[in-house]
Amino acid sequence: MRIRLDSIGCRLNIGEIEAMSRSLAARGHSIVSQGDPADLCILNTCTVTAIASKKSRAFIRQLRRRNPGARVIATGCLAELEPDSLESLGVDLVVGNDAKDALPEILADRGWLTRDGVEPDDPPTASGARTRAFLKVQDGCDNRCTFCVVTIARGSGRSLRTDEILAEIRGLVALGYREVVLSGVHLGSYGHDLGQPRGLEQLVSAILAETDVPRLRLSSLEPWDLDPGFFRMFEDARVLPHLHLPLQSGCDATLDRMARKTTVRGFADLVDAARTVDRDIAISTDVMVGFPGETDEEFASSIATVASLGFSKLHVFRYSRREGTRAATMTGQVPGPVATDRSARMHDLGERLASEFHHRFVGRRLEVLWEDAEEIGDQRRWSGLTGNYIRVLTETPAEVDLGNTITQIDLEACVPGAMVGSIPGVSSSPIEPTSRREGASLPLRQS
Repeated sequence: MRIRLDSIGCRLNIGEIEAMSRSLAARGHSIVSQGDPADLCILNTCTVTAIASKKSRAFIRQLRRRNPGARVIATGCLAELEPDSLESLGVDLVVGNDAKDALPEILADRGWLTRDGVEPDDPPTASGARTRAFLKVQDGCDNRCTFCVVTIARGSGRSLRTDEILAEIRGLVALGYREVVLSGVHLGSYGHDLGQPRGLEQLVSAILAETDVPRLRLSSLEPWDLDPGFFRMFEDARVLPHLHLPLQSGCDATLDRMARKTTVRGFADLVDAARTVDRDIAISTDVMVGFPGETDEEFASSIATVASLGFSKLHVFRYSRREGTRAATMTGQVPGPVATDRSARMHDLGERLASEFHHRFVGRRLEVLWEDAEEIGDQRRWSGLTGNYIRVLTETPAEVDLGNTITQIDLEACVPGAMVGSIPGVSSSPIEPTSRREGASLPLRQS
């Protein structure tokens, strides 16, 4: 059977759809890409914001329109919270989060999975190449941030057993993956439900000791789960120097209304501790603007804090009113035009901070895991990621295959959203910061 799998939203959603892809391919089904005919379409939906919900519904309509003879399955957070809205779009089956991991068995029990005669195989990752695998090790959240609907959709925190995770990682390494990204709704709480207050540190230690994974990356971590000693794990070169620490606001009064268990000072101390261990570590963050009650003064405080912390990347969100959350009933809802203006200003700051971070590495030599390439005449334009999450581009002759290899690269210039450089010992050439090629573009993958 030809099956198409798609995901909208967070890395956890990506990890779930990749695991489902591997499971279905191992049963002998063909995993097809966008544009290929499919007999079955599965979408892992998102509802973290109103825009994410809208995109999920639009994606369902697109799948139905482009695959008129296929069965369409919706799962994920929007399917959990608003199943009726998806059924009204003609979805054949809506599966909530609790049953998501059992979806292959559910489809088999319904007789909807028909073997197509191909030999069992292992699928590519969502991006089309076995380079990085997103692995869900934790689900759910016990914190109740006043703006967050995802914790309602995902339930209480729960952790996968360490032995199961180690077995999964060994399998991924055997398939050729060079990097594993540990993901969860509340990753920093890993093991708490198992009686392990420092569970994530113990898990990382076990992975390093008992698997051969070349690169291990941590997904989003809440700051209140960490202390300065946590960052010692980054002394091991296999643990990649990249942290995503959601700040949400740089104003203590706003953080208090959000029920975030941190303060600006406490967050800044964590950033300092991380950079003491590795000065080149990339620290990215989430920032929300327009939260109920956010005054001009609070926003000014927030943007000043963000600027002072020197993040490598900002993910900026306008507050989205979500039914069932405490914030939805708060007074002082910020008018749309005001929130839009604040969002634009924070986005501008994010672009400046990212540019400043990238420029620090001009003239440096770093390692890159090469993921994919675009054919441009007799050249290939390769795209990959450094350990500290810098997107890097280089060009090689068409016969050079860098796919899923880790090489060093001399970083020579910055382009919007990335850096360019040359590989020592390989016939490669950096891309000009402003390309003069007719029709040439810079393929920047969303990571």
